[in-house]
Amino acid sequence: MSPAEPALADALPPAPPDDAVPDYVQSLERAANYLPAEQIAQLRRAWAVGAAAHAGQSRRSGEPYITHPVAVATVLAEQRVDVETLIAAILHDTLEDTPLSRESIVSEFGETVADLVDGVTKLDKLQFADRQEAAAESFRKMLLAMARDLRVILIKLADRLHNMRTLSAQTPEARERIARETLEIYAPIAQRLGMNLFKAELQDLGFRTLNPVRHQVLEKRIRTQPLVRRESLAKIEAQLAQRLTKEGLNYRLMSRVKSPYSIYSKMRGEGKSFTQVMDVFGFRVVVPTVADCYHALGVVHAAFKPLDGRFRDFIAIPKANGYQSLHTVLFGPFGSPIEVQIRTEEMDLIAERGIAAHWSYKHGGDKPNSAQTRAHSWISNLLESQQATGSSLEFLENVKVDLFPDEVYLFTPKGDILALPRNATAIDFAYAVHTDVGNHAVAARVDGKLVPLRTKLASGQQVSIITARASAPKPQWLEFVVSGKARTAIRHQLKQLEHEDAVQLGHRMLDRALEAVGTSLDRLPPKQLDGYLHEHRYPRLEALLADIALGTRMPAQVARVLVREADDTPDLLDPARHPDEKILITGNERGVISFAQCCLPIPGDEIMGFHTAGKGIVVHRLECPNVADYRKSPERWVPIGWDREVSGDFHAALRIEVDNRPGVLAQVAAAIAQADGNIDAVEYLERDSNVSAIRFGIEVTDRTHLAEVIRRTRRLAVVHGVQRL
Repeated sequence: MSPAEPALADALPPAPPDDAVPDYVQSLERAANYLPAEQIAQLRRAWAVGAAAHAGQSRRSGEPYITHPVAVATVLAEQRVDVETLIAAILHDTLEDTPLSRESIVSEFGETVADLVDGVTKLDKLQFADRQEAAAESFRKMLLAMARDLRVILIKLADRLHNMRTLSAQTPEARERIARETLEIYAPIAQRLGMNLFKAELQDLGFRTLNPVRHQVLEKRIRTQPLVRRESLAKIEAQLAQRLTKEGLNYRLMSRVKSPYSIYSKMRGEGKSFTQVMDVFGFRVVVPTVADCYHALGVVHAAFKPLDGRFRDFIAIPKANGYQSLHTVLFGPFGSPIEVQIRTEEMDLIAERGIAAHWSYKHGGDKPNSAQTRAHSWISNLLESQQATGSSLEFLENVKVDLFPDEVYLFTPKGDILALPRNATAIDFAYAVHTDVGNHAVAARVDGKLVPLRTKLASGQQVSIITARASAPKPQWLEFVVSGKARTAIRHQLKQLEHEDAVQLGHRMLDRALEAVGTSLDRLPPKQLDGYLHEHRYPRLEALLADIALGTRMPAQVARVLVREADDTPDLLDPARHPDEKILITGNERGVISFAQCCLPIPGDEIMGFHTAGKGIVVHRLECPNVADYRKSPERWVPIGWDREVSGDFHAALRIEVDNRPGVLAQVAAAIAQADGNIDAVEYLERDSNVSAIRFGIEVTDRTHLAEVIRRTRRLAVVHGVQRL
């Protein structure tokens, strides 16, 4: 404790007489004229204590330092907050920057004021790894204090607002840093707490600092709106006022003016021009009761036709920050849309002042408003989930859960936070945890409930992933993942799996070709195999086997070279020579086995394989018309059959002739569904006045399943014939 501190604590200065009070204090007292006289006297006393504590200190602008905390208190007085908040605002920098002690504040103004001052004291004295960590730790303390008393954030936001108003005294680097921090952290917090007046001014000041030229241009264009627009606005306002008056409603009607920042955000976010953004008339109707809100809604809908799908009822379902209002968009008489907000006086106050509205709307009332209740709940939940985290940066990331809706912030079972893009799914989360978790994921639990991996996640949910060692990524996952990490990892793993499958199939094909000439891969002299790999520039045997499976090299030719057979060796893969040596497939060989679209083979069909360069083996039904052409290239013909264990769904196609009348398609679709078939395509092939021929693409497990689908559809009276294509 410094020697000056006990002296200051023991001898706090007396409140000065009226004629000694400077202008900035008088401004505060005028703004706080809603307080009783004894509380105004307390404010003056707080100023005297603060001025004495900050004696000799100046701001960068050269003014006495005390002008800043008094200006912060004035900003809050305009919000009509209670006297304790105003006193704490006047003293908010004393504990950190002056000899004044906490005990002195407690003895003079009470424990609550001391707690509020403590809550907003900065942490400059602590050492951090970098500025980001320091700002995050300061932020953490602010939120911890907010959880105890929401008035801390009011002081903090007012402090930031006054700093933004007087930013010109700072260096260019400091101006940019403070403005960016304001737009990224403080303006969104003000919005989250429903304090739209604070939010709008913080955003506009931040925008003016970071983009002075754009701000100036937009501000000028707003000021110099065309006369035609001003006249249109007046006409619409007059029409609405006339209708509302005729209905006997007690109301306030005002046109809403857009700020340069809100226009700039819309132009950037929605890719619109200035004219398009400004080509919208905005009005607000404020009425006494909720019933009047709905009455007024009927009146404005009668005056102008509403746009379909643009009505929002935030009274019945308030926003997360407590905001309540009816929103509707109408067809304007001049071709421009009219946006109308309808709300009660209390809703209007809460919409503009958020958590600050409690003290101004009901003086001395104990019941917090909806914005405060929601803010308390938000902060409490945030802190509960954060008790286990050490890093302040991580805590700051947590706070962004609700401030930045473009990102989804999720909890792991251990309480760690993961940030993912909006619309992220459980699969994105799994890969964010670890690539191995994603690769073996089978399902997820969201807040304890079992959900599929394609489930979209929302901020604040706790997610755990269920894995199985045998599980592997599926190509369908790429259709719904949104994060770059998940997409990259899935593609990489699928390629890896395709390569492994190709190596296995290539091994079987080459072994079969070698057995035809009395040897096998295991019996080949290593020197001979290495020589072949070296000659054809294969780094490993696996690369050669994958090439064989993918049709880049023919197994019979490789086998000939490996055993030094003569060129006129009979074709090793001629099915007549090896009728029983079929390669058995399960249908799950990724990337190396595909099924021909011309005949759509399914398990149970007699099949053959055609070796195609780059595609691997393409499977056809033996009765496929194209097989005759393939027989001209016997070296590419691969005898294959179905393995005993075949799993999955296979595509088949049916031509179904039906009566040409309404409702028939639905009957056929229902019959296919009853047979557990899944329709993936429907196409009209022929149509006349009586009969239609329709092609149904369906998914079945095998021939037995397909026969059941055909049986069920043939039973329908509207069906004339069913034929497999």
